[in-house]
Amino acid sequence: MNFKKMWIVIQREYLNKVKKKSFLLITFLAPVFFAAICILPSVIMMGAKEEAKQVGVIDRSGIVLPYLTDNDVTHFVDLGADASAEDIKADFSAAGVDILLTISELDTENRTVQADCYSEKPMGMDTGSMIESRINDAVEAYRIDSYGIENLEEIMSSVKSNVKLHTYTIDEAGKETISESGIYMALSLILGMALYMFIALFSGMVMSSVIEEKSSRVVEVLMSSVKSTELMFGKIIGVALVALTQFVLWILLTLMLLGVAMGIMGKDKLMGMMGDESTTEMVQQMSPGMNMPGDMDLESALAAATDTTAVAAGEPSGMEVIMSTLGNIDLGLILFAFLFFFVFGYLLYASMFAAIGSAVENEGEATQLQLPVTIPLMLAFFIALYAFKAPDSSIVFWGSMIPFTSPIAMLARIPFGVPTWQLVLSMVILVLTFLVCAWGSAKIYKVGILMYGKKSTFKDLWKWLNQR
Repeated sequence: MNFKKMWIVIQREYLNKVKKKSFLLITFLAPVFFAAICILPSVIMMGAKEEAKQVGVIDRSGIVLPYLTDNDVTHFVDLGADASAEDIKADFSAAGVDILLTISELDTENRTVQADCYSEKPMGMDTGSMIESRINDAVEAYRIDSYGIENLEEIMSSVKSNVKLHTYTIDEAGKETISESGIYMALSLILGMALYMFIALFSGMVMSSVIEEKSSRVVEVLMSSVKSTELMFGKIIGVALVALTQFVLWILLTLMLLGVAMGIMGKDKLMGMMGDESTTEMVQQMSPGMNMPGDMDLESALAAATDTTAVAAGEPSGMEVIMSTLGNIDLGLILFAFLFFFVFGYLLYASMFAAIGSAVENEGEATQLQLPVTIPLMLAFFIALYAFKAPDSSIVFWGSMIPFTSPIAMLARIPFGVPTWQLVLSMVILVLTFLVCAWGSAKIYKVGILMYGKKSTFKDLWKWLNQR
């Protein structure tokens, strides 16, 4: 293999990609998108409050109205127990209300009430959830009083427990440090998803580049000057350099934009948005039935992420927990593992995608051939999504060893701690598998890149692979 010629191919592939307007556009717009993901949810939640509403109340039960206290966006108006609901529903503006809330007479047998809301426009979820919550508080208070036990409400309140489990890790020197599993979970998900995105994106870019040159017959000119293996590996390495360039620029530009945002809005204000009481209340109202992987509901996740202020005496703040947990993680190892598994995971899949690209004349024909290649990549992604739940389970372990899933699955395991022998074994298997696949892909590429006029099948690929 002539490395000088291959270097020329690498340069050509790299410069062709980075000079494209699409590359520049994605490179500079993606950091804006990433920064927006970090900042906009808080800003949107702060600004997504409903307009002030007048809620007319007809309380025939006599127990609910005292619990309907006003807030910033809702003002309750007592219309009297004898008011006509039908008259108000016929003309809301004449009654001076936006919403009509009717409470039925008290059902003494079941100790409950029936509540109905009427409005000309659908109510926002915040208002409906708030009203429902306060009606339930009123009914609960009535039921407590009905037992006739003195101070029962105080007794029940004192019985409730809110014990928070503090987790620690102990190093070889016996030092104990705070260890929050939620931080490991977030890091595991981010690493797994990022690697999946990069491998899938840039491996597909290699295949598209091969198909483009083959369909335009440019490859025939190139093959007159370089060998097929030099062309294939030059193209793969060239796109890899494009990927690394784009990745580094994304990180730098995203950090710069976040720094600018903090400078303009103020770090305390930006962090305060995430801990804002109304924001927390809104997400808590949304949380029932909306569970994250591992049975972590949104309310718990939000509380863990935003509890940076009101901390019980002697307990670390949320930021201290985050910093302590990150301090337990070997960030150098994670960075090295990310680069290693990205490079060799990309090389493994890119070589296979290059072979597929050489066997077809357009991307429509590639769909059938690339399915067996994309399935392991997708499987690795799903393993990574649940690796934090049981990082040492058998399926996650084997997923981190099998070379077609290990780049993503192993990276998702690393934050939870992986024995050195397992990490080294996974890396060795991945490198050896890449060499074997690269050799096979090169043989397919050599024949397929000049094959025209026939739709290739797996049988054809096998025949080309066995040619001497």
